[in-house]
Amino acid sequence: MASLDLSSFSYHKFVEFAFQEAKLRADLIPFPSHLPYKFRSKDNNIMLHTLSFHAPPKIRLIRSLTVEGNSGMQVLDFAVFPEPEFDLPIFCANFFATANLSIVVLDLNPLYDVTIDTAYKHKYYRELLPLGQKYFELLPWGGNITSESLRFFSPIVIWSRFSSSQFKYDVLYSAFMEYFKAWLVLMEQAVKETSAFQICRNCDAQHKYLTWRAEKDPGHPILKKLVGENLAKELLRDFLFHGVGSLGTKTFLDYFPEYNCADGTVNRKRSVMGKSYETRPWDANGEFIGNGPG
Repeated sequence: MASLDLSSFSYHKFVEFAFQEAKLRADLIPFPSHLPYKFRSKDNNIMLHTLSFHAPPKIRLIRSLTVEGNSGMQVLDFAVFPEPEFDLPIFCANFFATANLSIVVLDLNPLYDVTIDTAYKHKYYRELLPLGQKYFELLPWGGNITSESLRFFSPIVIWSRFSSSQFKYDVLYSAFMEYFKAWLVLMEQAVKETSAFQICRNCDAQHKYLTWRAEKDPGHPILKKLVGENLAKELLRDFLFHGVGSLGTKTFLDYFPEYNCADGTVNRKRSVMGKSYETRPWDANGEFIGNGPG
């Protein structure tokens, strides 16, 4: 297939669809501590654009970051985080594209590890398995993924690397639309938790996810290169993964002590367990089969 012409390519189409669709189901209110803004990278060649809202009582934060310009790269980071009174999955779309290569993750990230918590898996993913199957062949598994990252993914995750093309772009857009509509249905059906214990448990689970992403997010090097270390850290903690400083007090090493170095610093490796999965580790029924090496 021919490479993708980035001059006519944009992830804004995805963002516009998502916010328009969300407005049909919820009253979006600009997020109090975030102002929508556009800013340029250090070399002025890349434009970064942010948008964020909340929608009480169920959506704590819905936000997007797009990166585009004349450097031959396009990025979308879109997510929706529920209020702790709901154990809803976190909607996650992380897309990176050049003219020749696209790397994508699309998922309803579970609050709880679905390789262990079968009740949570059945609650949210059993009826969505056919949706995942629809796209697994069109957007095939992208190769090794670490066991550390896998605990934050669901059986319907789309993790893929492919040659960029208009056809694949259209398939990804279709998958994004269907996955987001599926999340919105779950959101509408969600019942508010009344147990203080369970609310605290949900809050801790979301904070653990945010802490992992803020520390180990693979997009950090790109942001650092574009806007510098200080602004990159600010974007990660205060925008992309807002809540890491307010939903809990535990540190990264509290949640993930296996990353503790002898001097008390965080191990910079992406994986310390050394196990990865070359192929999809769930079968068609969403059962974990762990078919990775080592």
